[in-house]
Amino acid sequence: MLGDAPVRRYDASGYELILLYMARKTVVLSMLGPTLDKGTGARRWNRWRPTVDLHRHEDLVVDRLELLVSPQASALAEVVVEDIASVSPETTVHLHTVDFSDPWDFEEVYTRLLDFVRGQSFSPSQEDYLVHISTGTHVMQICWFLLTEARFLPGRILQTSPGSGTGDPGHVRVIDLDLSSYGAIRSRFEAVSYTHLRAHETGRN
Repeated sequence: MLGDAPVRRYDASGYELILLYMARKTVVLSMLGPTLDKGTGARRWNRWRPTVDLHRHEDLVVDRLELLVSPQASALAEVVVEDIASVSPETTVHLHTVDFSDPWDFEEVYTRLLDFVRGQSFSPSQEDYLVHISTGTHVMQICWFLLTEARFLPGRILQTSPGSGTGDPGHVRVIDLDLSSYGAIRSRFEAVSYTHLRAHETGRN
């Protein structure tokens, strides 16, 4: 687990009896990747699938996954949920259907993700939140980053990347945007964000 939250107990007179510690829950918010997460048959385990493989790391135990899914990817979502259950039975998966008419439109994506986030109940004192930005369009990844940076999402960034071998679960990296050292990350991310958004607008025009 990523931390512990203290739980205090008192007797009838109000005196503290004991200080217990309850493991904090780790919650991941992520977008299902129709391309990166796809796969059927036994051979699907030979390729890196970020939403499944992030649950295959012993040093990252996910208690709950809040997974956003487009209506067109509902069948893929069922396969992914079953595969997560097989590698991480302790993980509860909640599916959320989010329909983007244009998943590359910044205004639409940001608005829909913001509405989703505002509809959630966050308990930072009891849960650690990780925002997975390795799936979805570049615009979706940028919007996840911006919502986390603005503290609409009280969590940290979770970045996953493929490994080098067949069946390798790849790598995971947690980025805390509250750290002063994240300035360089922010500058590079904003530069990449600007490039992708400009390219998209040019293509639309």
